[in-house]
Amino acid sequence: MGLYQRAIAPRLVNWACSRPLFAKGRTLVCEGLHGVVVEVGFGAGNNIDFYPPAVTKVLAVEPSVVSNREAAKRSAASQTPIEHVGLDGQRLALDDASCDCALVTFTLCTIPDVSAALRELHRVLRPEGTLHFLEHGLAPDPVVVRWQRRFEPLEKVLADGCHLTRDPVALVKDAGFEITSLDQRYAAGPKPWTYMTLGVAERVAVTSP
Repeated sequence: MGLYQRAIAPRLVNWACSRPLFAKGRTLVCEGLHGVVVEVGFGAGNNIDFYPPAVTKVLAVEPSVVSNREAAKRSAASQTPIEHVGLDGQRLALDDASCDCALVTFTLCTIPDVSAALRELHRVLRPEGTLHFLEHGLAPDPVVVRWQRRFEPLEKVLADGCHLTRDPVALVKDAGFEITSLDQRYAAGPKPWTYMTLGVAERVAVTSP
């Protein structure tokens, strides 16, 4: 991993994701979180101020050393206990059915094996546990999608592996979740980057054949 990917890209991504325009979305996506919450893509801790009082502990997963360093002061000052439990969302060092909720914000676009990460979240959630997600991704308009596909190769290089054309709803459903709440719309800014999905999904039990 080069200097840009290791030290510069995480700072740019953390800066972009910490903009005030995302505050309302973070407030909404954190509504209903409770108990033990696993947060994959913890980043610089941008969600800390939005955890509701019902959250008793956050288990943070974040691969970037730079992001973990930036999050340290926020984590230490948080009224919600935060425990860093790993670097890789694709392989969670957590027991089956050990978490009440899961949280991902602007994360599904970057994980290399995003399907594996979502299956891991399904595994560690308790029956009827919920996944809360706020993501950008594949737009509904063909013209915008064409631009997303044109920009995506450069986006992956500049923004730490970020994809513009992933469909968060399809990915969540394919991992065994049932969508219970969904809001999709364009936010302010260039459309290839701003088609937002805010959702809550419930863990569906996996039945053996």
